[in-house]
Amino acid sequence: MKITSVDLSVSAVRRSQYPTDEKSEYLLVGKSNVGKSSFINTLINRKNYARTSATPGKTQTINFYLVNDKFYLVDAPGYGFAMVSKKKQKKFGLMMEDYLKTRTCLKQVFMLIDFRHRPTNDDLMMYNYLKYYKIPVTIVATKTDKVGITQQQKQRNLILDDLDLVVGDDFVMFSNVTKLGKKEIYEKIERTM
Repeated sequence: MKITSVDLSVSAVRRSQYPTDEKSEYLLVGKSNVGKSSFINTLINRKNYARTSATPGKTQTINFYLVNDKFYLVDAPGYGFAMVSKKKQKKFGLMMEDYLKTRTCLKQVFMLIDFRHRPTNDDLMMYNYLKYYKIPVTIVATKTDKVGITQQQKQRNLILDDLDLVVGDDFVMFSNVTKLGKKEIYEKIERTM
């Protein structure tokens, strides 16, 4: 896949603000600070298009990035960040539930988890939540370059044991440093678009 254009076309907090052009959508979910912005920047071959932040919980809208005028990468607020008020967490939860229940053009969820750690309770809850809605999920294990090569298989097995993926869901090891996994994500998008 060759990326020729990217446009942050919509930042939405409610359904009435979502794009109406019925292009395929690929939702990105993950804990705050898991590397969603870096993942987007790696996929679109830009350094700072999606803003990375040292402060978790920065994304507070659902951001629709139109890529090649063909599909959207949809960046959702990170979950599991304690500094965001309970009221805001609830608002994000309702916003996500509404999105998941109503988007017929949602083709796939890329659920990002930090490869250095076992999935958190929030990660497990999110995965089960997506399965409740029968949405296809690709687990994207970010920051794989930070785990020694001899530990990688062990870490992969721990994560897969915890998540207990359903048949049809994928696991991709990803690094924005080495670009590991980028081709697999492109292929996934091309197959499902």
